[in-house]
Amino acid sequence: MDIAVPTGSILTLNAGSSSLKFALFNAGTDSPATARGEIADLYAAPRLLARDAKGAVLADRSWPAGKPDAFATALDALLAFADSHLDQAGLVAVGHRIVHGGQHHVEPALVTSDILRSLETLIPLDPLHMPRCMAPIHAVAASRPTLPQIACFDTGFHATMPSEAWRFGLPRALEEAGVRRYGFHGLSYESIAARLARDVPVLAQGRVVVAHLGSGASLCAQKCGRSIATTMGFSTLDGLPMATRCGSLDPGVILYLGRQGRSFAEIEETLYRHSGLLGVSCISGDIRALLASPDPRAAEAVDLFAYRIAVETGALVSALAGLDGLVFTAGIGEHAPAIRSAVCARLAWLGLRIDEGANAANAGRICASDSAVAVLVIPTDEEAVIARHTRTVLRGRAAPQAA
Repeated sequence: MDIAVPTGSILTLNAGSSSLKFALFNAGTDSPATARGEIADLYAAPRLLARDAKGAVLADRSWPAGKPDAFATALDALLAFADSHLDQAGLVAVGHRIVHGGQHHVEPALVTSDILRSLETLIPLDPLHMPRCMAPIHAVAASRPTLPQIACFDTGFHATMPSEAWRFGLPRALEEAGVRRYGFHGLSYESIAARLARDVPVLAQGRVVVAHLGSGASLCAQKCGRSIATTMGFSTLDGLPMATRCGSLDPGVILYLGRQGRSFAEIEETLYRHSGLLGVSCISGDIRALLASPDPRAAEAVDLFAYRIAVETGALVSALAGLDGLVFTAGIGEHAPAIRSAVCARLAWLGLRIDEGANAANAGRICASDSAVAVLVIPTDEEAVIARHTRTVLRGRAAPQAA
């Protein structure tokens, strides 16, 4: 018997380093979002922009730079917008993307004081992202203390990886303390797995590499819709070079920089904010700017990006023992035909061929008819996954408890 959730809507919050994406969903049905938007420049001069399902602007509001409590003010405005947009339906819950769940948080969970204390202990594992993920939880709790909040963990999807895929060659005591590969972008990968299961069920049961390519980028090897390996590891620095992050790096480089007198904070700043496409090109971390630039350093950065994607894909093909499909998603994956073309050219040894016309048109299926590997472009929808998990937790709360 299906358990009904309260009538109303779910607000999903997806916190980034300086922005907050949001969406509104019907709480009772697994239907598309009724509104989506973003609060940009969240901690400086916030701007709230919301659109309906057809793209029409529903709200556009800005606050001046330097305004005290800009974050709380913008969050209150978002909740007020939600109330006005929903009329009598009202919010029944807020679902959050939490970047790190550590070793113990896999399934979505109702936020309680115990959960919050547990998440606080994970901040040392990801000091850059976790405080930003948790800030909206505290802000909503302060404004709407009785409103249920659900934590959805980006690392949870990768809990199915076998031990050889997540274990480092380090002393076991460090592993027991939590030093291992976790993997990230899990809500995005879950979104793609669900789309494949719905639209291409035969491929969903096969061996697929999903390329989540945005300002943060990673790859995931999926077998029968489950993660068996991924390029991001202990932190979001690992794997592919990204907009400003270095990607895989010999640990000896960090030791060298320390011996040269760089402080821990300086090394962290370099690896997270001044490396990757920006560091190599000395121009920008935005792939669009690099593709448009005549500077040879821009081309070198693009070549490095495509090369690393292809090489890491080859490693994941080994983990999968073959490849049936390659899926591109996220900002670059969905909208940069030149990157898809460059990556696929380097993977021609797999029998992979793309239709350049379909690729240029950003079609959903871009492989040539004689390709041995299906190549798809599928938009990711992390917010829909958060909403689905939130409904599941709400149904669990509504279910009658056994005596």
